[in-house]
Amino acid sequence: MAEILMPKATAVWLIDNTTLSFDQIASFCGLHHLEVKGIADGDVAENMRGVDPIAGGALTREEIRKGEQDPDYRLKPQESKIAHIPQPKRSGARYTPVIRRQDKPDAIAWFIRNHPEVTDAQISKLIGTTKSTITKVRDRSHWNTQNIKPVDPVTLGLCSQIELDEIISEAAEKRRRMDAERAEGEDGPGLAPAQRAETTAPEDGETTGEDLSADDVFRDFTG
Repeated sequence: MAEILMPKATAVWLIDNTTLSFDQIASFCGLHHLEVKGIADGDVAENMRGVDPIAGGALTREEIRKGEQDPDYRLKPQESKIAHIPQPKRSGARYTPVIRRQDKPDAIAWFIRNHPEVTDAQISKLIGTTKSTITKVRDRSHWNTQNIKPVDPVTLGLCSQIELDEIISEAAEKRRRMDAERAEGEDGPGLAPAQRAETTAPEDGETTGEDLSADDVFRDFTG
């Protein structure tokens, strides 16, 4: 199974531009053959833009030709020429091509629905959006709210699957720690029950309020 950055989008392109079988495409993209059939039927990844694996250096025309001539042939991915080059970590917001910027609200809606534990700051850094936009999508005050549909950012080409997995894993771990600390606090010692004050019995000759009569109360006022 090949490791394709955008498997569904690649499958879309192969379905539209080659005569490869569903099994061949599924094997190359790491998908189930029924999922590839669903893409071809329009039931899966509807309206998704195809990604050309030839232009991306993942596949050659010669390899596709071999697969088209032999239905049992399994496509071999082209070895990346830059795979060995370490990629520097980005600093600051991610740059997104203008054509993809309109997809960001869909990615934000996906996070809100599927991973509420991911913070606004993490979403903002991952897909290169602003906290203001995230807030508007969340409270449905965004100008295009009617057309926003949750779609994962990998499918939209806003980040890689590895980057998405790292963010979700980090947020989930932080959520677990917070829940554990909260549970620990709730199980801590509570207030001790109030103890009933002890009463002392009256000494000989003393009377309590309950034992006083009217004559005892007015005795001092009589001459």
